Amino acid sequence: MDIGRVERVRRFNRTVTQRIGALDDAFLARGRPLGQARLLWELGADGSELRALRSRLGLDSGYLSRLLNALRADGLVTIEPDGTDGRVRTARLTPAGLAERAELDRRSDAAAASILDPLDERQRERLVAAMDEVERLLLASMVAIAPTDPRHPDARHCVRAYVAELAATFEHGFDPARSISAADDELTPPAGLLLVATLHGDPVGCGALKLRGDGTAEVKRMWVAHQVRGLGLGRRLLTELERHAASHTVRLLRLETNRALTGAIVLYRSAGYREVPAFNDEPFAHHWFEKRLGSDAAPSA
Repeated sequence: MDIGRVERVRRFNRTVTQRIGALDDAFLARGRPLGQARLLWELGADGSELRALRSRLGLDSGYLSRLLNALRADGLVTIEPDGTDGRVRTARLTPAGLAERAELDRRSDAAAASILDPLDERQRERLVAAMDEVERLLLASMVAIAPTDPRHPDARHCVRAYVAELAATFEHGFDPARSISAADDELTPPAGLLLVATLHGDPVGCGALKLRGDGTAEVKRMWVAHQVRGLGLGRRLLTELERHAASHTVRLLRLETNRALTGAIVLYRSAGYREVPAFNDEPFAHHWFEKRLGSDAAPSA
């Protein structure tokens, strides 16, 4: 990793934490640190399951418990077991907690305005646009990609979403029973693999390989959730699939796609895939692509 870039990230972190008051034990002059204030905001009007809070905020159970206990001692939070599953616990704001959250919202608005106020209109627009870009890139850095059993609930969620989206997008719908198969056993090592991308513990994308055993493999089940599109996740998934394929001595990757998936076609072409004549009889495909990997890759122009 470039040490210069690392230092710039650290400098940015120091500036931001100082400017937003994260170093103050009485965040926004409310007598509690930022962690507790953030938790009040995350709970919202409807409350949240503790396991969802842990995942969303990236907190370990011990630290979350300490934060919640402090808020509960102040009469701001209650913690109750789920009515149907006693192992599931939900935190909710009390009336005093809701009032405190509203006051924190008001003070947070004022604090944000104090950042913008000293700037002229052009600087304000530049700052807000830069913050939007930083937020997108930080979200992209928080997405995790890992091989996953196709039978896992996260994998099931992604494949169902993939099928539903194709059915709604293709001119004549999509029926996976008519498509070339990508069954669980075909996406399980050693026959293949399925990658699932998660953000805050929620599945937001997938991609798969069918390994042919003859130096070729097929890319299947490429899907990215709408809420994370624009973060470069499709390219990351494709790059990870190529890396896994190369580790299995795959020399040629192939894929097919429908003409309605214009974004996917742009991605494949920009990633070095070249369009070739049809190499299978996939009924939902209009374009077929392939890419050579490793020493078999074509030299750059």
